[in-house]
Amino acid sequence: MLNNYEKGSIMKKMFVSILLVIMSCSNDHETYAIEDFMDVISFGGSSFSHDESSILIRSNESGIFNAYEVDLNTDQIVQLTFSDTNSIFPIAYFPNDKRFLFRGDQGGNEIWHIYLHELDGSIKDLTPGENVRSLFLDWSDDQRSFFFTSNSRDQRFMDLYEMDIESLTSNLIFKNDDAMDIVDVSKNKRYLTLSKMHTRDRSDLYLHDTEKNILKKIIHEKGDVNHYPTGFSVDSKSIYFLTDLDSEFNYLKKYDIQSGAIELVQKENWDIMDNYFSENGKYRVTMINQDSQTVLKIFDVEKNDYLDLPDLPNGNITSINISKSESWMSFYHGGSRSPNDLYVHKIGDGEPRKLTNSMNPSINVNYLANAKVIRFRSLDGLEIPAVYYKPPQASPNNKVPGLVRVHGGPGGQARVGYNAPIQFLVNNGYAILDINNRGSSGYGKTFQTLDDQAHGKGDLDDCIAARDWLSSLDYVEGDKIGILGGSYGGYMVMAAMTFRPQEFKVGVNIFGVTNWVRTLKSIPPWWESTRLSLYKELGDPNTQEDYLYSISPLFHAKNIKDPVLVLQGSNDPRVLQIESDEMVAAIKDQNVPVEYVVFPDEGHGFTKKKNQISANETILKFLERYLKNDGSS
Repeated sequence: MLNNYEKGSIMKKMFVSILLVIMSCSNDHETYAIEDFMDVISFGGSSFSHDESSILIRSNESGIFNAYEVDLNTDQIVQLTFSDTNSIFPIAYFPNDKRFLFRGDQGGNEIWHIYLHELDGSIKDLTPGENVRSLFLDWSDDQRSFFFTSNSRDQRFMDLYEMDIESLTSNLIFKNDDAMDIVDVSKNKRYLTLSKMHTRDRSDLYLHDTEKNILKKIIHEKGDVNHYPTGFSVDSKSIYFLTDLDSEFNYLKKYDIQSGAIELVQKENWDIMDNYFSENGKYRVTMINQDSQTVLKIFDVEKNDYLDLPDLPNGNITSINISKSESWMSFYHGGSRSPNDLYVHKIGDGEPRKLTNSMNPSINVNYLANAKVIRFRSLDGLEIPAVYYKPPQASPNNKVPGLVRVHGGPGGQARVGYNAPIQFLVNNGYAILDINNRGSSGYGKTFQTLDDQAHGKGDLDDCIAARDWLSSLDYVEGDKIGILGGSYGGYMVMAAMTFRPQEFKVGVNIFGVTNWVRTLKSIPPWWESTRLSLYKELGDPNTQEDYLYSISPLFHAKNIKDPVLVLQGSNDPRVLQIESDEMVAAIKDQNVPVEYVVFPDEGHGFTKKKNQISANETILKFLERYLKNDGSS
């Protein structure tokens, strides 16, 4: 027999156990509105001023990207431009004062101009012209001018110009009639490095001697080999370049201009994406694409060794800028649950100082998802890498819908990092598998070329296998899996809905290609340097119309059975609005539910916070209705 105390103790323990069960079943989790995620500030850029007292950055805190200045003495951030129509992307301070350059377009049309922001706040368009596209290249070593490329002579070709910063007049330096990419100018101004792309897996490296007016291909290799310059040595005697000769991945070599000698500089187990020097060549910075994440290394040339980078938790350093004195570095650090923030660090001395706070303090990061790189087998057995986001509230007792997400491209990559639209959907109870289907970059040149002139086939099989992987999870509702993507990813969405109509419950197409014939015939004229490469990968619209029609979802709309959401920017120069207009009309003809949103002030990507809020709210409402609730309101 139990006494009253023992009975009370047992009852108390039972009550606590029941309470814990109830709490565990309640899935203690807080969801956030898209406005909360859009209150996360996006920062970028990091140009040191001439006196190293401030850093020039961009921020969308105002709702649209503008230029800001971070005072390194006070850590105060001051807004410098006040656009409320077109985004402003600062380039750099002037070499000897706090004037600065920035680039901007009109409503996302990608016809970039270079602008001067004067000390008094006035703004001057340095590269005017209705259809003139200009891109900043670099400052001259004497600090009296800067180099830029422009198609003002011929819309197809980006020529090289030099602009004097006192008179603000420019001179043509190199006429680019062969549709090359102009990469760098040597410090002594004598040499140019250029790249000629033939296909995605074959490009040539050229050197132009301005004194002798000689252009020559400096490396001769047969077959599919890429050679791409990253820049000159600071003494103008050598060219550093990336190559995949006899390798699946890009590695770094150096070419001696006088002797023609070539030597290996750095090789990794992944693609080296970029390589550059600090002002006087003391440091060499290398960027590596390591399994969907960015890894940076700084090589101390004098010490012949790598620097120890600041060790910060929960993320990666994603970009580095070294000051002119080579005493300071700025960098961005972030992770899948932490947006990029700007830091400044005195090289070799002390801890880095955080200068920005991008995360909305009202968001508890414990309710966000950690990105995890996983691998699964496609239908033919090919291993496919992907980035997976599990909703924290998901469990076998609380199953969630799933989404296969496909990146842009072709040849893009799903990468680990903070992605507000992904976190918003995951936070609201959607498991997302962001896949690197065959044809994606970062996993070797063989993998990247597996979908050449085979789009909507093996790459689509990868999407189906991704769905199968999601459905195998015991906390995912296997019959409630959709597909979502933008640009090329939008094409994959519509390919899935037309060519494999039984596989996905819904599709979300964000400015996706649906008519390859039109898209390839209407590419912007300034893409001339990559046109043939695109034809090689996708198909030539002048000679392969039948094939391109066969892989274009627009002409197979009769197969669509399930709801589709389409989002489009009216100023998109890559995927014209008419593509989405016609696709939506074709779906309506099948009496299939379709929703359509067009943003009149956006291009190929939505940059304004108000539009981002509207787009993501629309996506969630669509998914809630047609995926989570099977079409009921």
